[in-house]
This record gives sequence, C-alpha cells and structure tokens, in this order.
Amino acid sequence: MLSTLRNAWKVPELRKRLLYTIFLIAIFRMGNHIPVPGIDTARLAEFAGQSGNLINFYDLISGGAFSSFSVFALGVIPYINASIIMQLLTIAIPQLEQLSKEGEEGRRKIQNMTRYAAIPIGVLQAYGAYLLIRSQNAIVDTSMVNVVMIVVTLIAASTFLMWMGDMITVKGLGNGVSLIIFVNILSKFPTTIYQISALKKGKYVGPVEIAIFILVILALLIAVIGMSLAERRIPVQYAGKAIGNKVFKGQSSHIPISITGSAVIAIIFAMSVMEFPYTIGQFWPASWFNKVIVNGVYSPFKRNSIMYVVLYAILTIFFTWFYTQVTFKPEEMAENMGKSAGFIPGVRPGNATAKYLERILDRISVIGGVFAAVIAIFPIILATYTSFQGISFGGTMLLIMVGVSLDTLRQIESQLVMRHYQGFLK
Repeated sequence: MLSTLRNAWKVPELRKRLLYTIFLIAIFRMGNHIPVPGIDTARLAEFAGQSGNLINFYDLISGGAFSSFSVFALGVIPYINASIIMQLLTIAIPQLEQLSKEGEEGRRKIQNMTRYAAIPIGVLQAYGAYLLIRSQNAIVDTSMVNVVMIVVTLIAASTFLMWMGDMITVKGLGNGVSLIIFVNILSKFPTTIYQISALKKGKYVGPVEIAIFILVILALLIAVIGMSLAERRIPVQYAGKAIGNKVFKGQSSHIPISITGSAVIAIIFAMSVMEFPYTIGQFWPASWFNKVIVNGVYSPFKRNSIMYVVLYAILTIFFTWFYTQVTFKPEEMAENMGKSAGFIPGVRPGNATAKYLERILDRISVIGGVFAAVIAIFPIILATYTSFQGISFGGTMLLIMVGVSLDTLRQIESQLVMRHYQGFLK
C-alpha cells in the first residue's frame, strides 16, 4: 500500500489530484468547527450522548458536527437519502428504469435528479433537526428569524458539501461523498482513545479489559476486510460469433456478487425503523406513545432489551435480502445474459437461469445479512454488557471505512496500471 501511494506521488497528475483532494477535505474539516449561532452546544452534546443508535450514527458520519451543531451538521446525509430514494424509484418507475439503461447520459440525468431531490429532503431534515434540538431546550432564540437562519445555514452548507464531493470525484481521487464520510469517521478516533483513557483513569476498566477490547476490534476488522473482499463468482460462458469473414471464439467470464454489498444500507434501514418510535417520542415525552410504544415493558422498541436486539437483527437480515434482490434483479440479469449469447454452464437459459440466480442471491443475502446483523448489534452489546459505555465505536464504521479504502485504492491502482506501475491490489 505504501509503495502504491509513493508511486502515485511520483506521477504529476496523480500528485495534483491528491493535493486537490487534501485541500478540499481540509476546508471541510475547518467548516466542521464553525457553530450555528443561537444553539446551546453543551445541552445538545449532552442530548447526543444520551441518544439512540440513529442519532449517534448521524453524529458519527458527520464527524461530530451534529453534536456540536456546526454548519455541516447535516453533512451529506440528505444526498445519501436522496440517492437511496432514487434507487428505489428507479425500480418502481419504468421511465426512470429505462433512463438508467441509456448509458452514461442516462446515469448523468439520474444523478442530476438526485442532486435536486437532496435539497427538499435537506429542508425537511434541517427543520426536523431544529424541532428535535428545540424539544431538548437547546435553542437559545426560538424566533422565526432564527429558525429560518438555522435551516438556510444547514441547507447551504449541505449543498456546498454535495458540490465538494462532486469536485473530489471529478478532479481528485476516489468517490468524494464516500471520502467525506470516511474522514468524518476517522476524525472520531482520537475521541474514542480519549474516552478509553478516561475510563482507565477512573478505574472503570483495567489493562486486561482494554487488551481484550483491542483484540476484539482487531478480529472484527479482519472479519470486515475478509467479508468485504469476499464475492460469489457466477461463471458465464459466451458463445462464439461470426462477424463477416472473422470467427470469434467463445469466452469465459463471471458475474461477481459481493457478500456485504447491501450491508451498510440494510443496517441504516433497520436502524431507522428501530429508532423512529424513539425519535417521535422525544417530541412528546409525556404522551402514551412514549410510555407504551417506546418504553413499555413488552415493547420491542425498548432500548437494550432482548426483544430490541432480536428485532434489530431480523430487520437487518430482511433489508439485506430485500436490497440485494431489488439491486441485482435475477430476471433482468438472465434476459441480458441471453441477449449477449451467454449462459451459465449446466443451467438452461431463460427462466431456469433466473431461478438459479435467485437461489444464489437468496443464499448470499442471508449470509451477508447475518454478518450485517452481528455488526449492527455489536455497539449494543458493547454498551450493555461491558464497561466501555459511551464509546462511539461500531462495526458499521468499519464496514464504511474498509469499503471506501478499498475503492479508493482500486482507483489509484487503475491509474498506476495505465502508467505501467506495479500497485497494491493484484
């Protein structure tokens, strides 16, 4: 890896792209420390520390900007939500599905639609964030002028981040939005180390517990890397073709299907479902909804209970299966394979191929879903059954960081291969 980065630095074009990426990320990190005026940040930080998985996850991928309510408090979350919604709409609306099949031009149009959709979604999320922190008495000035100023500031900063991510993608290295999330997660590491150090000084944990904690994290990291690189390769044989006087021999290829490709999205969906009742209950703390649905004795939404963990894991597995099915579309894959004169050895073309692909996707999604469920409930186990309470660390952040790192390294590798360098990924 170090050799790859050193070779990349030697290439003037790649060095320019790398410096451009670092420059934009530095601007972004400085903006993360500019607070929105009129906010009681101490009260908000206390609320964020006591909040559930969803708020903590948003604070994590925003690099702590939400707990301090800086101008980048929304981060790229509106754009991520818009991307997920557009992916689902592409499946449901035939016109968008047809547009996605029109090559680069169609994908560019869908990308523009996603950017436009991120703005109204950001408005709703900005106002929702305002209502949430107002319910915690963290707003110093509740006048209409201050409300408009807060919402406009958050929307403008989120739109600026969306533009910055596009610029990194076009003129820098890697996927800009993913790198912004990666840097935000990485920025929380010093805080995590400080929290562990404070627990040790307070004699809440000992050296043995810290050593076991580090070993568990390393084992989890190795497992995430292994599962992120793992894929199921479906062999495909293409028949020979005769074009004019030339005869082209048949070729063998494969369809790679990632085992953890849907894990992060599935965890976010499951987390949103589990935390939605709690978020609603924050607005009306004394209501029957909060007392019965959220904090009831037999409520599956009661935090850190056995039913909560079980339902969270089941939802994660279900959303992994669902998102894998709607993303790959076995019938469409079989149809495209038939149009290209391709077939899976030992499987009849057409409906039999679609059923074969569907069985494989079902198995992969279950395996990936179980792994995603383990990753999802790890922070709950860490907070409930160990002394490392309040540590903002979870397997989801490892999934994101490993995925972004591998994707960025692959892009650098492809650039170096074009320049005849030997890189990292072989």
